[in-house]
Amino acid sequence: MPSPSRLWIPAAIADLLLILVFAAIGRDAHARGDIISGAFATAWPFLFGAAIGWLLVRAWRAPLAAWPAGVGIWIGSVAIGMLLRAATGQTVVLPFVLVALVTLGVFLLGYRLIALLALRASRQRQRRT
Repeated sequence: MPSPSRLWIPAAIADLLLILVFAAIGRDAHARGDIISGAFATAWPFLFGAAIGWLLVRAWRAPLAAWPAGVGIWIGSVAIGMLLRAATGQTVVLPFVLVALVTLGVFLLGYRLIALLALRASRQRQRRT
């Protein structure tokens, strides 16, 4: 299994890309146009929140762990993201908070669980040989 020190960069990139996908899907669903630059404008509070989550749980130590890394990054991205959206006059309504909570949870925890299952299966195959 690769060491955590080698996995934190791909995990951080995956988090960044998935948060951008979340923002782009939302902009497209609401026909807000300018999906690419608009996605960055929508995503920055969530990206900042995810970065704070990374720092608080020291996710680089086990970046693919669902707990505490995945949960910390997920909750950080949503909680801090919504606070920053409110502070900057962007929309924060309960339906959006719930959609963000569920979608980012599926994205940020989902790929970690899939990656851990793949790594576990790989380790089992290596033990058999």
